[in-house]
Formats: sequence, structure tokens, C-alpha cells
Amino acid sequence: MTTEQSQDHVERSLRVRVPPETVYAYWVEPDKLLQWQGVEAELDPTPGGVYRVNVTGRDITVGEFVELDSGKRLVFTWGFERPGHPVPAGSTRVEVDFLVNGEITVVRVRHFGIANQEQLNTAYGWQGYLTRLGLVVAGRDPGPDPMVSPPPPPQAPPPPADAETAS
Repeated sequence: MTTEQSQDHVERSLRVRVPPETVYAYWVEPDKLLQWQGVEAELDPTPGGVYRVNVTGRDITVGEFVELDSGKRLVFTWGFERPGHPVPAGSTRVEVDFLVNGEITVVRVRHFGIANQEQLNTAYGWQGYLTRLGLVVAGRDPGPDPMVSPPPPPQAPPPPADAETAS
């Protein structure tokens, strides 16, 4: 995996021995995306279609697909649904290129529109998710996503309404 950063974007890449069309499907098909990122996904992979992923169980990213070229390139807007978040819904752009180098597909993710340190910290999350993607497309289990919030502990049911109260 490689890393690059400039003034307005973060770049990450991953090399996998999988055809580009196969890796591409893990970005646009909800059941495949959820194997490496998120707990819920609503994706309409058409230009102008919705990109909505509940990434952690509490943080929902929202945008729309801009460009789709199966197995070659994918572009979508991206940001957080929560009002007041420093990276508002649709405020940044993610470009994913699937570059063929012999039997290797290089998945290059460039996240544009990074204007401040908090946005930069958010964009760094791609490194962990690309690692998980690499494991999934290789047929391996990436294990639990460390970014996902654990479910709340179960609560005891309330006592029945007719239960006697101890004095």
C-alpha cells in the first residue's frame, strides 16, 4: 500500500491479484461493500445516484455517484450526514481508479476537497479500509471492523406490571 498527500487531497493505493472488474464490484454492490466497510449501505451506482453508507454504526457518509466506468474508474461525492460535522455530506470527492499492471490491479483512491486537519484525519481512514478490501478480494476474512461501534449491552426487561414490589 502506498500513501501520498498534497494540499487538497489524500491518496492511497492497494495492489491486488484480482481482475479490476472484480474489485470494482466491491465498491458498487452493497452486499460486497459491507464485507470490508460499513454496517449498512444504500448505493445506486448510476450518475447522480445515491451513495449512503453507515460506516461505523453511528457515522453515515452521504454523497452521490458522479462517474462510473466499470473496472476502470469510479467517482463519488462524500461527507457525513450529521449536521455540523466538519466534513458535510457531499462536500468532498473520492476518485477510485483501477489500474492494470500485468496480473496486478492497482486500486488508487484519491480523496479531494481536504481543507483542514479534521478532514485530513477523516480521509486517512482509507488506509485501514483498503487493507480490509485487499483481504476480502483475496478471499480472506478481515475480521471485525475496529471502526464499528459495538452494539449497546442488552438491558434487562422491565418487570411485569402486576409484579409484587418488595418492601
